[in-house]
Amino acid sequence: MTASPPTAAPWRASVLTLFPEMFPGPLGVSLAGRALTSGIWALEARDIRASATDRHRSVDDTPAGGGPGMVLRADVLAAAIDAADIAPERPRLLMSPRGRPLTQGMVRELAAGPGPLIVCGRFEGIDQRVIDARELIEVSIGDYVLSGGEIAALVLIDACVRLLPGVMGKLESGADESFSDGLLEYPQYTRPQLFEGRTIPDVLTSGDHAKVAAWRREQAQALTEARRPDLWAEWRARQGREQTGTGQKAPKNTTDG
Repeated sequence: MTASPPTAAPWRASVLTLFPEMFPGPLGVSLAGRALTSGIWALEARDIRASATDRHRSVDDTPAGGGPGMVLRADVLAAAIDAADIAPERPRLLMSPRGRPLTQGMVRELAAGPGPLIVCGRFEGIDQRVIDARELIEVSIGDYVLSGGEIAALVLIDACVRLLPGVMGKLESGADESFSDGLLEYPQYTRPQLFEGRTIPDVLTSGDHAKVAAWRREQAQALTEARRPDLWAEWRARQGREQTGTGQKAPKNTTDG
């Protein structure tokens, strides 16, 4: 199943899945859907079962060493990856709860590239040998387990597509939000001025852009400190290095931003 011609756009996502009918799903509506229709990006969902060789189209088998569930076979998945015939510069990802966390930095890097091949696992997992042999990069969207990698793949693709040129109406929409500078986003308000006894903070209607910017910065810092002490500690450390000029920047990870 191909949601749109995979060669029609400079950025494309190729998804290997046992359930290609799950795509484009929510990616077919709103900003991502309009961008998909207009050719800003392309999506190809390929059925892993098409690479099975027996008459039952078997893709899994019992785990070596025993245990519950089934494991996706290395030979079948390897054949599916090879059949996708992607360019070598495109990253090969595996959505997995044991993978490195999906961060906004990783998203920006993926969005700036040609687009990934994404493998969606099922059952108890996939044979480690195909992960090693095809150099799959395991990526996690959170510390929890899903029924399969498809929903995680939708999350990753959506996060990337919204950053592609021409998708969002204003480029500032992507530059001034949670994680863009290491902080959570400040609170947002709009009309009506009075809602159930609650008013918009006066500073936001003052017309003083400098005061508005300062207020938003303070709110972002306070929210980050209260809700994500891990991010707050990282942000404070980075600010300290930049102010003193004595810190060494860590080498850039080419996958994780």
